[in-house]
Amino acid sequence: MCAKRGQRGIPDSILISPRRSRQVIPFVVIALLAGGVICDRSAQPPQRGDDQARYHDRSFRVVHVVDGDTLDINAPDADKAVTRIRLWGVDTPEVGRGGESSMHFGPEASEFARKTLEGRTVHVVLSPERTRGKYGRLLAYVYLERGGRMFNEMLLEEGYAYADLRFEHHYYKQFKDIEKRSRKANRGLWGDITVEKMPEWKQRFEDRKKD
Repeated sequence: MCAKRGQRGIPDSILISPRRSRQVIPFVVIALLAGGVICDRSAQPPQRGDDQARYHDRSFRVVHVVDGDTLDINAPDADKAVTRIRLWGVDTPEVGRGGESSMHFGPEASEFARKTLEGRTVHVVLSPERTRGKYGRLLAYVYLERGGRMFNEMLLEEGYAYADLRFEHHYYKQFKDIEKRSRKANRGLWGDITVEKMPEWKQRFEDRKKD
C-alpha cells in the first residue's frame, strides 16, 4: 500500500543534511522495499530515466532563469541541452509574455531569482516519490550550496512566492507556515495584495477560508 500523502513516507535522505544523504539512500530504498512502501510506478507521473541517480544530491550551474520558480541547469535531458527545473512547493506570480500582462509581483520575483541564481552553482535535492511534473520538468528543492539555504524557502521568506497548496510534498506544512509569517509581516507581494491579484488557484483557496 502506498504511503499516505502528507505523512512521512519520504526516506531519510531528504530529511537530513545533503552532506549525508548519498550514504543513506541505498539503505532507505532497501527498507522501503522490505516494508512494501514503494508504490506501483504506473500510478505515478512519467519519470525520465533515473532522475535520482542523475540529479539528486548533486550540484549544477544555473544557465538560465525562466521566471521566479523555473530555471535551467547545465545538464542534458533527453534531446535537450539543459534540464528545466520547476521548484517544488512554491508558485511565483507569472510574468507576462506575448503581449499578456504580468501578474502582481511577477517581474520582481523573476528578477530576484535571476540575480540570486543565474550563473551560480546550486545543489539539487529531489523527492524520491515524484521527480517530474506534468510538463516533464524536474521537480526539485534547490539549495544555494550543499547544506546551505534552500531557495524555495527564500522565495517564501522574502514574499516573492506563494506556498503551493495544490500538491502535497514533504515540506508542505513548513512552506505553509513560512508563507503565513511573510504574509503577517507584509513582505514582498503581501504588502499590497488583494485576492483579485492572486493566481486563480490561490483565489479558490482564499474563498474556502471564508466558508
